[in-house]
Amino acid sequence: MNNILEYLDSTVARFPEKIAAKDEKKQCTYLELQTRARQIGTCIARKIETRKPVAVFMEKSVDTLQIFMGIVSAGDFYVLIDPSFPLQRIQQILSVLNPEIVITKEEHKEKLNETGYEGIVWMDSDLGCDVDMDLLSKIRKQSLNTDPLYGIFTSGSTGVPKGVVICHRSVIDFIDNFTEIFNITENDVIGNQAPFDFDVSVKDIYSCLKTGATLVIIPKAYFMFPNNVVDMLEDNKVTTLIWAVSALCLLNRLHGLKYKVPSAINKIMFSGEMMPIKQLNQWRNHYPNAMFVNLYGPTEITCNCTYYILDREFSEDEKLPMGEAFPNERVFLLDDENKEVTEPKVSGEVCVAGTALALGYYNNPEMTAKAFTVNPLNPNYPELIYHTGDLAYYGEDGQMYFAGRKDFQIKHMGHRIELEEIDTALNSLCGVERACTFFDERKNKVVCFYVGTDDKKSIIDDMKTKVPEFMVPNVFMQVEEMPLTKNGKIDRGYLKELYQNGGKDGK
Repeated sequence: MNNILEYLDSTVARFPEKIAAKDEKKQCTYLELQTRARQIGTCIARKIETRKPVAVFMEKSVDTLQIFMGIVSAGDFYVLIDPSFPLQRIQQILSVLNPEIVITKEEHKEKLNETGYEGIVWMDSDLGCDVDMDLLSKIRKQSLNTDPLYGIFTSGSTGVPKGVVICHRSVIDFIDNFTEIFNITENDVIGNQAPFDFDVSVKDIYSCLKTGATLVIIPKAYFMFPNNVVDMLEDNKVTTLIWAVSALCLLNRLHGLKYKVPSAINKIMFSGEMMPIKQLNQWRNHYPNAMFVNLYGPTEITCNCTYYILDREFSEDEKLPMGEAFPNERVFLLDDENKEVTEPKVSGEVCVAGTALALGYYNNPEMTAKAFTVNPLNPNYPELIYHTGDLAYYGEDGQMYFAGRKDFQIKHMGHRIELEEIDTALNSLCGVERACTFFDERKNKVVCFYVGTDDKKSIIDDMKTKVPEFMVPNVFMQVEEMPLTKNGKIDRGYLKELYQNGGKDGK
């Protein structure tokens, strides 16, 4: 296979009238998805060259999915920009991409105009060309499996977002293995939680396109009203959740499963952060026969590079292993001198090699060269690897365990500490539902924000039974809910701002 549209073609041949995707307002069959994609692709192909970025200024929906496939049909690659983003971030992304075309909806046109964008703007409803199969077939014949498929922007250390570009080959390689390992078939219904500009959604979208499963797109707003989420899961007989850890925790926190336990769910996969075992066990109590999978991997390596299928019970003091590498990916640890780390309990940076690696950062050769380097363990020929910036170590059991970000590793009271190790201990306490720590370098204090019922003294007393005293946080701040980033991770930046404002919301 050279092109992910072969997934769509194959599925249309098998299940033309099967529902491909549905949201709260609309649904489409696989044949309708293909037909609409070809219409949109024809319009785009008549305007711009292939292998160009096309920005989609819309929320996730069935319409958005059709536009994605239309962009791919034109031989170009899509980048979703969320209209709810601050104007400055939207401008930054547009300045990096410099797209010739932006596709949007009427209700977002005014905000797009505010960015100063001067290229072609199409409303999604305007993309109604007659299909030119000769043109589209010519584009397909000239396509390469290394052509870009999509771009996703992540936060950059310089303050400018970085656009990760992933090619067809990487997605095909990953999804072929992903669907086989986890037995995703045409009988599955995948409940999409992730935004379409977050790579978790790539697993949702392309697992469906490959197998003929149905994609149920759950609106972002529903997650503030968990009964709506649970009803949507039950009404559509969703079988598979591939969610961010925070989304699963939020449903627990808001007692969604006490309202109703959706009956068809049999696969629950999670990623993005370390899953607190207490939260995990609540889900396992409701779904004792479901498959639970811990997934790990940054955007730059096409979704995930390791997986661990839970095969036993875990106590609240334990951590989940990262598991084994996906086929055709190699995952290993390097120390600060670029030597491989193999001994137990010694942390190293997680590095990845294989087809899954991104093409790089769009329009950013400097950051690309910094993150994607020649493997120092291979002197014989140039082999690219990606430096994740994450730390991990091997346990005595030979399993790899996540230890946090390199930039979350701190020096406190003469000790080098991974903040995630403190988070793990806090999240195991009876009175703590969710916790997150960071380091106040100016005051040399470990700060803990937590959701729960315990008071400070009880938490400190319990923590002293689990970790050395130098790892017990110095400052505790209780919150009603953990603030989340758009990608569903705990928003540490917002917590730091809240801390600096003395616990008062400065926004």
